[in-house]
Amino acid sequence: MKIALDPYMLRQVPLTELPGVVADLDYQYIELSPRDDFLPFFLHPRADKATIAGFRKALGAAGVEVSSVLPLYRWSSPDEDERQAAVRYWERAIQVTVDLGCQVMNSEFSGRPEAAAASEAQFWRSMERLLPVFEREGVQLRLEPHPDDFVEDGRAAVELVRGIDNEAVSFLYCAPHTFHMGGDIAGIMRYAGPLLTHLHIADSFDHRGSSGLRYIVNPPGSPARVHQHLDIGQGEVDWDGFFGTLSELRFDGIATVCVFAWEERAHDSSTHNRERIQQYLTKFGGS
Repeated sequence: MKIALDPYMLRQVPLTELPGVVADLDYQYIELSPRDDFLPFFLHPRADKATIAGFRKALGAAGVEVSSVLPLYRWSSPDEDERQAAVRYWERAIQVTVDLGCQVMNSEFSGRPEAAAASEAQFWRSMERLLPVFEREGVQLRLEPHPDDFVEDGRAAVELVRGIDNEAVSFLYCAPHTFHMGGDIAGIMRYAGPLLTHLHIADSFDHRGSSGLRYIVNPPGSPARVHQHLDIGQGEVDWDGFFGTLSELRFDGIATVCVFAWEERAHDSSTHNRERIQQYLTKFGGS
C-alpha cells in the first residue's frame, strides 16, 4: 500500500519546497490536489514545462513521488459549453500528469444531483473523448462519488465505474464520504472488489445520526450536503471495519490522507494520521 498525503492544507508552501516538507512529515508520496499555481479548481492548468521540471527536480531531491494527480473539472455539467471546456482542461491535465512521471489520476463525477440523468449523459459524452487519451498515455483513472454530485451512493458509483468496462478506470473509496455513500463500508468495498484501487482517509460525523440533528443546517430543509475531513478518531467512521475489510480484500493500492480541517496545525495533523494508519495496518496485518 502506498500511503500518500494530499497537501491541500500546505498549499501556501511554494511548489518546489513542498516535496521537502512532505518528506519531513514522513511521507514518500504526494497526491497532487488543486493548487492555484499548478492545477486550479475548475480552470485550465497553469503548469508550464519549466514549472513541471522544477517540481520534478525538487521531488527527486526529497525522495518523494507523485502517486496520483487529482484535478476537478465540470466534465459532467449539463451546460454544454462548460462541459466542453472541462474536457479541454482534462486533456491538458493528463499531459501534465504524464510529464510529472505519474500514471494515476483520480477525480469526481462532477455533475449535479438535481439534473442526474442529464449529468450522466454528459459524463458519457466526456468519457467518449477522454478514454482514448487515458489509454494512449497509459494513465489510470480512479473515480469517487461525492456529496452533491449526480451519483452519491457508493454502490451506484461502483456500478457506474463497472459500466465503463475499461481496465484503465477503477473505484476510489473516500472514507469521509462514508455516510453520504450509504454508511456500509465493508459492503461497498466488497461490492467493488478488484475495482477498489484507491482510498481517501479522513474522518467525518454521521449526518444521519441523532434524528438528523448531528449537525444542523439552516434554513430547515436545505439541500446542502455537509461533511468533514477530520483527523482519524475525531469523527464516526468505523476504522476497525475500514482497515479490517481492506485486510480481507488484500488491498494494495494508494491510500491518501486528505484531512482539510486543520490548516492551523497541518503538520501535526499529517503526522498524526500517518501514525494512526500504521497502527491500524499493524493491527490487521497490513503494510
